[in-house]
Amino acid sequence: MIKLNLSFKNLSAILFILFSLMFAGVSYGQQKGTVKGIIKGDVVTAEKTPAENISVKLKGTAYGVITNKNGEFEFKAPAGNYKLVVSHIGIKNQEIDVVVKAGETTLVPAITVQISANALSEVTISGNKNKFAKKRSDDVQKIPLDNLENPQVYSNITSSLMEEQNVTTVDNAIKNAPGIQTMWQATGRSGDGGSYYTSRGFAVQSLLRNGVLGNVSNTIDAVNIESVEVIKGPSATLFGSALTSYGGLINRITKKPYDSVGGQVSYTGGSYGFNRVSADINTPLDSAKKLLFRLNTAFNYQGSWQQNGFSRGITVDPSLLYKVNDRLSIQFDAELSEGNNAIQPIYFFNYGVTTAELGTTNAKQLNIDYYKTYNNGDLSQQSKSYNFFGVINYKISDHWKSQTNISSSYSYSNGFGPYYYLMSKDSMARDDQSTRNSWQKQLDIQENINGDFNIGNVRNRFVGGLDFFRVNSDQSFIEGSYDVAPINSSTFNYNTFNKVNLSAQYAAGGYYVYPYIFASNTYAAYAADVVNITDRLIVQAAIRFDHFDNQGSYNPTTQVKTGLYTQNDLSPKFGLIYQVVKNEVSLFANYQNGFTNEPGTDYSGKTYKPEEANQLEGGVKLSLFDGKLTSTLSYYDIKVQDVIRQYPQNPNFSIQNGTQLSKGFEAEVIANPFAGFNVIAGFAYNDSKYTNISAAIDGTRPTTAGAPYSANLWLSYRLPKELVKGLGFGIGGNYASANDVLNTSTGVFTLPSYVVLNSTVFYEVSKYRLSFGVNNFTNEKYFTGYSTVNPQMPRQVVGSVAFKF
Repeated sequence: MIKLNLSFKNLSAILFILFSLMFAGVSYGQQKGTVKGIIKGDVVTAEKTPAENISVKLKGTAYGVITNKNGEFEFKAPAGNYKLVVSHIGIKNQEIDVVVKAGETTLVPAITVQISANALSEVTISGNKNKFAKKRSDDVQKIPLDNLENPQVYSNITSSLMEEQNVTTVDNAIKNAPGIQTMWQATGRSGDGGSYYTSRGFAVQSLLRNGVLGNVSNTIDAVNIESVEVIKGPSATLFGSALTSYGGLINRITKKPYDSVGGQVSYTGGSYGFNRVSADINTPLDSAKKLLFRLNTAFNYQGSWQQNGFSRGITVDPSLLYKVNDRLSIQFDAELSEGNNAIQPIYFFNYGVTTAELGTTNAKQLNIDYYKTYNNGDLSQQSKSYNFFGVINYKISDHWKSQTNISSSYSYSNGFGPYYYLMSKDSMARDDQSTRNSWQKQLDIQENINGDFNIGNVRNRFVGGLDFFRVNSDQSFIEGSYDVAPINSSTFNYNTFNKVNLSAQYAAGGYYVYPYIFASNTYAAYAADVVNITDRLIVQAAIRFDHFDNQGSYNPTTQVKTGLYTQNDLSPKFGLIYQVVKNEVSLFANYQNGFTNEPGTDYSGKTYKPEEANQLEGGVKLSLFDGKLTSTLSYYDIKVQDVIRQYPQNPNFSIQNGTQLSKGFEAEVIANPFAGFNVIAGFAYNDSKYTNISAAIDGTRPTTAGAPYSANLWLSYRLPKELVKGLGFGIGGNYASANDVLNTSTGVFTLPSYVVLNSTVFYEVSKYRLSFGVNNFTNEKYFTGYSTVNPQMPRQVVGSVAFKF
């Protein structure tokens, strides 16, 4: 285990390692016989929009790549004269003369493929293509890297997959990533980051958008999502500790404006009163097509599958891009959402209640009514999330770029939040935890300098960044105990738990107030370099210095601030890639770090240091058969140290020497075995346990860890156009093994394993799309939870129609 102490000596040593790697391969490279050059350029459609997934190769060689989402390509090749072949299903091949010079970059003028963006999309969908695989990410390392060059594990859920599955929320999209499970749906409360998931044994939320702050407190609509990146393992080195967990992070990649008129309008309806209208509209605002505008918006209403309840929300996501010149572009985005909802029943275990008193150790044997809400349905809350983004991209030179990000987040909530506490097998306490005009503001200002340059013949891809992150919170939680009710009674009136009665109780003073008023600033600097020691051996090193300034928590009763403190941390990261078969098989290993700032002092008066998590991981990444089979297999081992726990000699004090372990295996396969047929499959096993916390839970699995085993599968087949052009089918689902959500000396309570299966049939041509699906078509009654029991939706029928222009 690596243990860091902040000192000039350690900082110097790590920086020496980092910058030594930038120069490490020079002498090695000079001994090699062949010095390669770089070929780069971009491909556009007939409307001058980026052409993604176009094959660009050197004729008669194995050198080449597929264009990324921006239509860009870049690869290395030995010096010489070549024919550059540009090809794709449904278009005529083009051949272009290129000259590659050793150690130099050859810029190919923009290549136009004579096909429209819509037609390209259509032939891509119907062709023999691994349409759910995305081979490249700009955000995982804050450096553009192909997956086979990236030593970190991540899953990328594409918009085409979400559209096929009738997915309208990030919650449902994430079910396609291996090893991640939903624990809680979004509460809508200010400061919350939407739904809670578990990844590699730790809770995680979707807090990032395009690599920077993007907090949304209610259910996150997918209307503006191009893809969702589920990035695995401690990632504080490049993303900080506030927006990540030891299990990883979730990064939403949004749709961008483009320089032609286009869009889509759609309607979706389904069981339990589900109605949704959405639109995606794009247009240039000037004749020169330098000012581009795109608007994504959706309105949703969902009734409850239970006795009472509802959810209503609207999302408006405008984006404006100004291409000042070839070097400078400025983009402004907003992410605006408002909603009103009644929180679906969540059942807690009352403090001190044993499983013997509950009369069962399994959720399916509880006496609670799966379809009952135990209130009259008007205990609702209002929630708002307003996010604003600004991005300035500037090309300093052919090898250096600057990106300045400003992200501002505001969340607000006001209203009721009914909770239920299981008292025994026959009774429950009905409580409420409201928020009163609560808000939280966050600000993230980030400057990144990216370089792609050679030292001798050794390629370096570098990022250096400065990051300022501020949180300002003014939240007030109001808690009131309403009554103790029988769980099943034909004569008891459960509808008395309502807005009028609870408001009257609060007016009479029957409540407790928990203020959550604080502010903090984080100042950070980081640097990372990805070095091609050879064209097959790639090394990454990164370091972050983080200064956390907690400005204290304010108590409005005493009007006193407490808990002021500052804390520093160094967070390193290392990675190694070796391509056993060039551009097809990569072996990888990584060391990753995460940390959590901790306030206070221990039993001896010693100030706490940040809690640390360190991961070691290794595995293999594949991209075989011209990309028709991609896969990642990995084994990880995470150790959390310096956990604050109760001091054994005096329970009134604490000591910082607790530990927690998490290790496991993950596998993902995305394949296109034959024309029209696509597969996504994932499997994960996680073994988590406390190892030095307290006698009550030592050796037990944390309740945040979720089910030890999980799997996901989606099979998609589109009929050949010779039979029925545009007709396709999809089927798949998720499995989770039994999950212990209570695991202490009071007993073990288990959520049973489940299999949820979904299906869809769709008909799609260039101008419109029809879809019909059934979610949970076996009508499985199942539960999720996070120290709780949360019933989930049974069978739901969904249909949609979309018009494209």
